[in-house]
Amino acid sequence: MLLARASFGVFLLCTARALAVDSSPSPSPASPSRSVKRYTIEQFMDTVRVGGAAFSYDEKAILFHSDKTGIFNVYSVPVTGGLASQFTNSTRESTYLVSAFPADSRFLYSRDKGGNENSHIYMKGADGQEKDLTPGDKVKANFLGWRPDRRSFLFSTNARNEKFFDIFQASLPDLTPKLIFQDNVGLQFADMSRNGRFVAFTKPGKSTSDSDVYIYNTENKEVKDVTPHQGNEQNAAQVFDFSSRYLLFLSDAGEEFTYIARYDLSNAERSEVQKGSWDITAVSFSHNGKYRIVTTNEDARSKITVYDVATDKPIDLPALPDGDITGVTISDSEKKLAFYHNGSRSPNDLYVYDLDSRKSVRLTKSLSSQVDPADLSQGKVVRYKSFDSLEIPAILYQPLDAAEGRKSPAIVHVHGGPGDQARLNYSPSIQFLVNHGYVVLDVNNRGSSGYGKTFFAADDRKHGREPLWDCVEAKKYLGSLGNVDVAKVGIMGGSYGGYMVLAALAFKPEEFAAGVDIFGVSNWVRTLKSIPPYWELQRKALYAEIGDPVTQENMLREISPLFHADNIVKPLMVLQGSNDPRVLKSESDEIVAAVKKKGGVAEYLVFEDEGHGFSKKANETRAYQAILEFLDKYLRGEGNGP
Repeated sequence: MLLARASFGVFLLCTARALAVDSSPSPSPASPSRSVKRYTIEQFMDTVRVGGAAFSYDEKAILFHSDKTGIFNVYSVPVTGGLASQFTNSTRESTYLVSAFPADSRFLYSRDKGGNENSHIYMKGADGQEKDLTPGDKVKANFLGWRPDRRSFLFSTNARNEKFFDIFQASLPDLTPKLIFQDNVGLQFADMSRNGRFVAFTKPGKSTSDSDVYIYNTENKEVKDVTPHQGNEQNAAQVFDFSSRYLLFLSDAGEEFTYIARYDLSNAERSEVQKGSWDITAVSFSHNGKYRIVTTNEDARSKITVYDVATDKPIDLPALPDGDITGVTISDSEKKLAFYHNGSRSPNDLYVYDLDSRKSVRLTKSLSSQVDPADLSQGKVVRYKSFDSLEIPAILYQPLDAAEGRKSPAIVHVHGGPGDQARLNYSPSIQFLVNHGYVVLDVNNRGSSGYGKTFFAADDRKHGREPLWDCVEAKKYLGSLGNVDVAKVGIMGGSYGGYMVLAALAFKPEEFAAGVDIFGVSNWVRTLKSIPPYWELQRKALYAEIGDPVTQENMLREISPLFHADNIVKPLMVLQGSNDPRVLKSESDEIVAAVKKKGGVAEYLVFEDEGHGFSKKANETRAYQAILEFLDKYLRGEGNGP
């Protein structure tokens, strides 16, 4: 389903980080109240990443994916707890759970090749044999969900036209695909009504702040825009109700934040269902319609509320410390609920919750046994005023053992997107740097999602300027804390955040002492001309936000660091995946060469088996150890760290 704000952040590198709220505007420096053990990157990366959740057909186990072996594979764990069994055994490519079959032990999973993002859907049969259900060298496939009778599922591929995704229905027992909808305009699937008559889509509009809801009638083959409007307005299709009478969708029409609206399929009337003071980002129903699940982005924390539809009252969820409940999955019997719990000091852990007994069982223990969570930094939400008095939210991480009277080096961290959001779920890379004595400020510069549509659109056609200046003001905020050495503040980010690093060094060359660019854009002209064909539905919106590479090439050259590399005088580190389809390797090759040509420092790490981000633990370990060594040498200036 399409999220409300970050829907079109096509350069996203990492999962957004959630956060714990601290209302104090200016936290005092950390006090040295206890000694803190210093951990190696190998110890931090010994933490296991887990995700996905699907109940087995008999609801006695939950399938999920884990990188316990160094890359992701599919596992199964009993709902009563115990050892997890490994169900796939990939040693080269990360493999992610898609879904379990509803009446037998088969399951679906996906993987690509070397990070090229052309993911296929695979089935592991009862005999243990693997079958590629969506073959083709350049094919990208998406699982769209099981039909209510659990006798078929929907999926989409761009096999016919690499720009668009056609929708198919695969029926049991032979899974022969049947075409449901042929897309020629760029629609994003959301849901199909239980009676099979309607299909709901979201269509990106003229900007990243604009979209519409379309409904396809499978009987008369008509496609209708049900949210026509003037100006920018976000509308995102979500789910049909159990009776196939209504479509629920998200909208910010007339409001600053997205809310749940309803479209009546019989008379085309629109009404408001649920509003709040933050973005509602998702709504769904359990299999038989007993429960409604609503997710809200509250100051970058995910708040999930599960309603009993009959009473419209929220049910009790487990009370867990220091974090958020996310990724709720309700079993088909509607008796069990799986969810993840995470926080800044606790990585994702999988739980199962019995809806009758109201008892929960923790199924995974992801944090490395070598790491004491008491040695980790609890992120805090802070806010500071930017150059034009706009309030900028951020997350502050402070070393727990900062020496009294000794100022620490610091990192301004910039998220991807552009429309992503800094959040406070566990980040081994941030905790690693903080554990080694760096203050980290994770910035939600203007253009970040989660703070209303005005804030979200405030960076349009301003990249390389106002959003960057927010990061410069972040450095000033760090200086105001009293425990940061403002001569030792660096900037670091991935994807769009990597672009911000390069922009900072090129356009504000004296502000930051060093920069770390991870998979970042250096040349917007090339990047916007070479976007993958399956982003066709988002291309115009992206051009509207950043610039058109055909009609606005001169402007894009002005904001592209590559063409201003002579200005870069501070040490730079660049990390790049060879198979990156979003930010081509040539982007990093050229910026590194340009800096070195002038005699500057430009350390360069290339990962031959990665795309846009890290899918292999060994690569991530190598990357962040190298980053620490770079920062210790060029930012801290002590060579070997604290």
